[in-house]
Amino acid sequence: MAIPVEEAIAALSTFSLEDEQPDVQGLAILLSTERCATNSPLEFGDVAAYRLSLGEDTKAINQLNALIHEGREMASLLYTYRSCVKALPQLPDSMKHNQADLYLETYQVLDLEMSRLREIQRWQASAASKLAADMQRFSRPERLMNGPTVTHFWSILKLLDVLVQLDHLKNAKASIPNDFSWYKRTFTQVSVQWQDTDSMREELDDLQIFLSTRWAILLNLHAEMFRTNTVEDILQVLIVFCVESLELDFALLFPERHMLLRVLPVLVVLATSSEKESESLYKRVKFNRLINIFKSDPVIPAFPDLHLSPAAIMKELSMLGEEGKKDGGGEEKGTMKEKILNWSTYQKHYLIVNHIGTIRAEHDDFSIRFVSALNQIVVLKSTDGADTEWSREVKGNMYDLVVEGCQLLSRWTGRIWEQCAWKFSRPCKEPASVGSHQSSTTFFDYEKVVRWNYTADERKTLLELVGYIKSIGLMMEHCDTLIADALWETIHAEVQDFVQDRLDTMLRTTFRKKKDLSRLLSDMRTLSADWMANTSKAEPELHSLHQENEETKQGAFYPRPVAPTAAQVHCLQFLICELVSGGNLRKPGGLFGNSGSGISVEDLKQLETFFYKLRFFLHIIDYKATICTLTDLGFLWFREFYLESSRVIQFPIDCSLPWMLVDHVIESQDAGLFESILMPFDIYNDSAQHALTVLKQRFLYDEIEAEVDLCFDQLVNKLHEIIFSYYKSFAASVLLDQSFLSACDDAYNYSAKPMRFNKIFKLRRIKVLGRTINLRSLITQRMNRLFRENIDFLFDHFESQDICAVVELQKLLDVLKLTHQFLCQDLELDSFTMMLNEIQENLSLVSFSSRLSSQIWAEMQNDFLPNFILCNTTQRFIRSAKGPCQAYEKETVPSGKPYLYCGSQDLNLAYQSLATLYSEFFGIPHMFAIAQLLGPRSLPWIVRALLDHISSKITTIVPRITGLQEALPKSIGLLSFDGGVAGCQKFIHEQLTWGAKSELKIEVLHGLKEIGSALYWLSLLDTVLRQNDTTQFMQTATWLGLLPAANDQVKQFDTGVSPIVSLFKGITSSIMANPSCLNPSSFLIMSKQAEAADLLYKSKLSTGSVLEYTLAFISAALDRHYSKWSATPKTGFIDITATKDFYRIFSGLQFEYLEETTLDASRRHEFLGDSVAWAGCTIIYLLGQQQHFELFDYSYQFLNVAEVESTTFIQPPSSDQAKINNYSQGYENLLEAMKKSRRLNNHVFCILRARCPLEDKAACAIKQSGAPLHRVRFLNTVSAFETLPQKGT
Repeated sequence: MAIPVEEAIAALSTFSLEDEQPDVQGLAILLSTERCATNSPLEFGDVAAYRLSLGEDTKAINQLNALIHEGREMASLLYTYRSCVKALPQLPDSMKHNQADLYLETYQVLDLEMSRLREIQRWQASAASKLAADMQRFSRPERLMNGPTVTHFWSILKLLDVLVQLDHLKNAKASIPNDFSWYKRTFTQVSVQWQDTDSMREELDDLQIFLSTRWAILLNLHAEMFRTNTVEDILQVLIVFCVESLELDFALLFPERHMLLRVLPVLVVLATSSEKESESLYKRVKFNRLINIFKSDPVIPAFPDLHLSPAAIMKELSMLGEEGKKDGGGEEKGTMKEKILNWSTYQKHYLIVNHIGTIRAEHDDFSIRFVSALNQIVVLKSTDGADTEWSREVKGNMYDLVVEGCQLLSRWTGRIWEQCAWKFSRPCKEPASVGSHQSSTTFFDYEKVVRWNYTADERKTLLELVGYIKSIGLMMEHCDTLIADALWETIHAEVQDFVQDRLDTMLRTTFRKKKDLSRLLSDMRTLSADWMANTSKAEPELHSLHQENEETKQGAFYPRPVAPTAAQVHCLQFLICELVSGGNLRKPGGLFGNSGSGISVEDLKQLETFFYKLRFFLHIIDYKATICTLTDLGFLWFREFYLESSRVIQFPIDCSLPWMLVDHVIESQDAGLFESILMPFDIYNDSAQHALTVLKQRFLYDEIEAEVDLCFDQLVNKLHEIIFSYYKSFAASVLLDQSFLSACDDAYNYSAKPMRFNKIFKLRRIKVLGRTINLRSLITQRMNRLFRENIDFLFDHFESQDICAVVELQKLLDVLKLTHQFLCQDLELDSFTMMLNEIQENLSLVSFSSRLSSQIWAEMQNDFLPNFILCNTTQRFIRSAKGPCQAYEKETVPSGKPYLYCGSQDLNLAYQSLATLYSEFFGIPHMFAIAQLLGPRSLPWIVRALLDHISSKITTIVPRITGLQEALPKSIGLLSFDGGVAGCQKFIHEQLTWGAKSELKIEVLHGLKEIGSALYWLSLLDTVLRQNDTTQFMQTATWLGLLPAANDQVKQFDTGVSPIVSLFKGITSSIMANPSCLNPSSFLIMSKQAEAADLLYKSKLSTGSVLEYTLAFISAALDRHYSKWSATPKTGFIDITATKDFYRIFSGLQFEYLEETTLDASRRHEFLGDSVAWAGCTIIYLLGQQQHFELFDYSYQFLNVAEVESTTFIQPPSSDQAKINNYSQGYENLLEAMKKSRRLNNHVFCILRARCPLEDKAACAIKQSGAPLHRVRFLNTVSAFETLPQKGT
């Protein structure tokens, strides 16, 4: 069944095609190359239909417009002209015989360019002749034809402006005379073989004179104009028209105002070429009026990088009126120049930074009022049968705001043009002071006028104004279709109100008895009145209108969206001028200041208001083209004149003003400007459009495209670094220790300055030179790459340091992970865990090693175990003060940008200060970091590697121990109490005859030290894992239904079902029982997931311990050497004298080590630390020799003897006091060291008995799988190692 069209449309209307992309760019449309509504599409051919005798005037306008179009093309050609001579090849000496061929080819290349210059020469002569003839035709005193009209005035001024611009370009382009001189030289060489070259030489001479003469075009125009000396009147009329237009702000678009400013000084010079003409002009136009205009604009934009000065023009063109130099007129012009050339007073006027406050207020006020009016239009369109008066008020308000918006855009864009012209006229004199780091660099002239000529504040205000122009233009352009009817209806209403109402009133009052003037009013009504508007209502409404009085009936017309044509506007302006001036524009007082017309002041004011509105109508009708013209800022990129003067192909992007604005935002990192960072790329769009459609030069577009590609790539690179740095700083400030911040006086330095990147993250469609770029995708790609580079850099940084830097690595990775979390709120980044595993080369499911675990093990094997010593009291490892026993070369610490650490210099210093606290030792914090970084996947690999290292070390020291055993005497007795401490020491020295085997002894001690360090490292790991497991157990116990029980055991709820399972099962059953539930399967899935989670977490409660597994592994490793280190007594009793078990060796090593450290201060305890005791006691305990060691240890026996000997001196006679002092001084340090060693040994034995109780040797074994088998039964705490020993199995 087909869906009705109405329903389909209604359904489609519910879909929104809008996205969340903000408007951070200006108009991204192409400017139309067709004629706009401001020009007549019919070339004013429909004017004849109105029978106003304007045929000659219309013909002249069309001729002038054709000349203007041709002249602008030639101006574009001249502006983009680049020297051909630079590209010509130079022949080496070996090819001088081909010189003639080279001259011929060079001539053919240059002849094409010179032909264009000849065309310009011929065109300017023709244009000057036609313009002079046109002005002379309409300057006759007798009234032979109607005209010139206002449109004719504008055409004359535009053509004159084109001639001025052409002349100025010809004067400024130095490459043209250079190419011509080369062309003439080649012509001389080539034309030797030609015949009849006289005409060609004459053309060359004429062209040379034309190119070398300054202001040759204007000189030719002056000669053509004053050939019959009848153009003074029309010149004065044009000057009055220009002055009034500038004073009354008659020009809506800034190009029209600049055009008036460029031609006015030329007109003044032409009109004051004699004393008589000067007096006549100054009678019509007061001298001060001209002075005020020239003073307000001493610098006028001519081309993007060229400017004009009225004073300079008048000075150089003064030769046109040589007679004026000898009379009062010359004195007046000299005074005018002096007043204009006061440069120091115009700095404040031209710089935008001095007006940005007013501009900002105008922008905010207009935006609010425009949006409010736009909302009223929306309400009006959605209201049926709205009140007519309210409707006209709303639409009239919108029209007024559109005109105001165009005026604001024109004024703002004009300010940018004028500031650029001012900067070009006032280059920076000392650019080295701006950048002292480049003081030895030679600067281009373009750098002096652009790069070093804009301060930071000026760049900021320029970017802000560019953003205002583009945002207002975009806002007005977006509502084009919404307000088009309102604008056309308002224009229609304005015209009809004037011609049907006000003109009717004038006909019945002021002009009743003035037939000639009444005829003009009637003509105005005839050509523009829309009488059909009075019949657009229904018949009952028309019937009610007939009942009203006559006055009401006159205003009863209804606007329609029908705008007047260009021809109608043209004719209305002509008729108003005829009405006001009486057909004589030469009367003094100006157009509407003519008091002799006999028109009342009130009527004259109405005519003047409507006359100026007519000019605005055409621009408002051509709405989109007007907005595009007013927001076109492409001129900020062009630099053709300076490329020629600097003799370079192109400038670097640092000299490009659009990129300077982008770079300013990046360098300043102003939070208020980041949303405008893409606005300068609209300048590139505008300049590229101008290069293709106006200048029509593909090579310029190619240069713009190349620069845009480079600049956009630079922007994305710098932008993603700024974004990354900000979020990195923010994450670092969040994770920074609060106690550290509270202790700092400058805590504000460690907080990130708030910035907003949300709008930038939403940009999926950036319009750049017709291409659509997904900026969000580019930033996401760069962020993924930057995260990987950062992780790799942190690993490189860690690999260049020792294992103590693992805490710093863990903190920096935490900062990076939090940064990733913040950015993932706006971007679709890769998983941080995946990127971390990728950099660690740990993506394979069967890979249990990683880059980090390999580095940690390499550090432990090569640096930590050989060079670090244990302090059992502090539970820390520190680097031995005696230097490394084993040299380990590392790479230098890599240097990176601040954002690779914590984002900013202050935060980097803060985190470095915190990392320094952990850089001199290894302890519990470092073990926490290792457990977090490696995780349950790589930690078992480290544990296994350490266990293998312990087993290897045990195997290594076995032959060394055997060598020490062989050096012991066959019989070793107990220490005698009779000889005292001294005798015992001597007896021990006699038994320990290891002097010849000192190397074996050192190797054994270092081997035991590494074994003990590895063992204690694993005990620290066990402590950390137990704490982590306890924390996890406390978090999950409630949900698993676990309760504490006797003997440190746990028990479950009596129900046997954990709370989390029962909770989800209850919810699922309740939901499924409810008939309104449409999809109960999701709740069933959650119930199953709860059961799976219950099983998963309960399975982790019976895991084993790393330390217990280590002890079981060492015990199994010792079983292979049991017969060598623990011989079974032959008699079954303890063998006291003949035994050489391991405890005897360790006892002797310990005694000698303690004795050496007390006798030699350079071999203190920090040489080996407490690791030797841990290793020796562990081996003794696992071999079952603890009691033997405690009974027969030399140090223990020595302490017993010393204790007995000290009791004999409790109350000594005075004669033995010296003996007591000698005893104290000789053995006090040794005895203290032995006592500490005994306390340490007892501490180790206590831990071993608690963690690995031994009842008999046969009760502990290793399964074939590698898991130990114990007979001790007790429940262990939770551990991450499921494969470790299970108690009770």
